[in-house]
Amino acid sequence: MSTIDFAQTSIVVTGGAGFLGSFVVEELRRRGATRVFVPRSHDYDLVDRQACRRLLLDSKPDLVFHLAARVGGIGANRENPGRFLFENAAMGLNLFEECRLAKVAKLVATGTICAYPKFAPLPFREDDLWNGYPEETNAPYGIAKKMMSVLSQGYREQYGMNSIVLYPVNLYGPRDNFNPGSSHVIPALIRKCVEARQASRDEIVLWGDGSPTREFLYAADAARGLVMAAADYNASDPVNLGTGREISIRDLASMIAEMTGFTGRLRWDTGQPNGQPRRRLDVSRARERFGFEATTSFADGLRATIAYFEDQRQKGAL
Repeated sequence: MSTIDFAQTSIVVTGGAGFLGSFVVEELRRRGATRVFVPRSHDYDLVDRQACRRLLLDSKPDLVFHLAARVGGIGANRENPGRFLFENAAMGLNLFEECRLAKVAKLVATGTICAYPKFAPLPFREDDLWNGYPEETNAPYGIAKKMMSVLSQGYREQYGMNSIVLYPVNLYGPRDNFNPGSSHVIPALIRKCVEARQASRDEIVLWGDGSPTREFLYAADAARGLVMAAADYNASDPVNLGTGREISIRDLASMIAEMTGFTGRLRWDTGQPNGQPRRRLDVSRARERFGFEATTSFADGLRATIAYFEDQRQKGAL
């Protein structure tokens, strides 16, 4: 039995106009929510504490989803370690404190899989989050996001504030970021393969050697998990959201090449970083605490993502 009647709840979704956020807003509306406020960064810069305070005064929420983040792929993380650390940490600190002061009933925040130690044993269990340093290329971002688990625990203990922090694995799906300078691996591969096919190129160059493994979660599934947790989970223990299945980047690239119709060669630039060697989550806590399991098959999710990109490209939007 849900502890929240979404139809009667005033909700703020930071990052709600973004990739994951747009799916969370859709899921909330599917569950009857009518009072969903999506702040835009040009109106409310969450790095500015006064803007956070103004957001909560203007929207008067009962429930806040904090999904906004300064984020990007390996390249973006390497170029912006200070910015990613400061801005993500500031957003988390400001929002937790202002939600406490505004007496917001519940705050739901998202961490990142990048928070896990570089050599965490597989599958990644939530209890291992602090047992080592994250992979170096995205450690500043990962540490800033992981700090929210400490905020949640500390604010619950001292102030009785109800907040939860979920750790989604790598997300993908329609509406993803396909910008070649900041995209993650699935949209980057899709774009490279489609553009190479259309230009009749005979090869594409990919970073690393293809050996790392990654786990991927369809964005609509992740949104459903976040909303389920908002309704039924009320503890500060971190919770993974994922599928519990991994695929190598080499196999992923071959799969996307086949699905997009690119028949050329995949050439690996081993002078570029691989990132974390492996990622696969223990997803039992989400199932046990609030009944979440991913339902979209990886093949179906990839097909939907490729179809979205092809459609947007045909329309000239990408």
